[in-house]
Amino acid sequence: MNIRPEWTDYNGHMNMAYYSVLFDEAADEIYPDIGFGPAYQKTGFTTYTAEFHICYLRELHAGDKVNITLQLLDFDEKRFHTWQEIWHEDGWCAATGETLGLHVDQSGPRVAPMPASILKQLQKMHEAHAVLPRPDRAGRRIGIPRKD
Repeated sequence: MNIRPEWTDYNGHMNMAYYSVLFDEAADEIYPDIGFGPAYQKTGFTTYTAEFHICYLRELHAGDKVNITLQLLDFDEKRFHTWQEIWHEDGWCAATGETLGLHVDQSGPRVAPMPASILKQLQKMHEAHAVLPRPDRAGRRIGIPRKD
């Protein structure tokens, strides 16, 4: 993906909101492989993001070329936990994103179990990603550490 000039702010680097855009667009590319995506929504089910954490590591600028990776860390019948990284073409990581996604029955809306076909795809992905190291930043929380 390319960083668009309109995504930059008055500081001359990419505005924080567009990191979310990059992470979201990258997830949309892989969702059809799992069984989610635009066609899946027609079944009355979809996915919602319950929580999303971004760590900004280095600035991106207009014209930069990046790749986004996605790693499935965990899942159960109703939820999936993913990790993403934005990598600059020069080989450095610009940002990380951690997501808790929900499978949702749109008639409620309410969280609902995923069909067996999607759970099977998630299991395959989870097994393939099991050889990857767990990212050091995964599971972080926001706060100001205080000394007792």
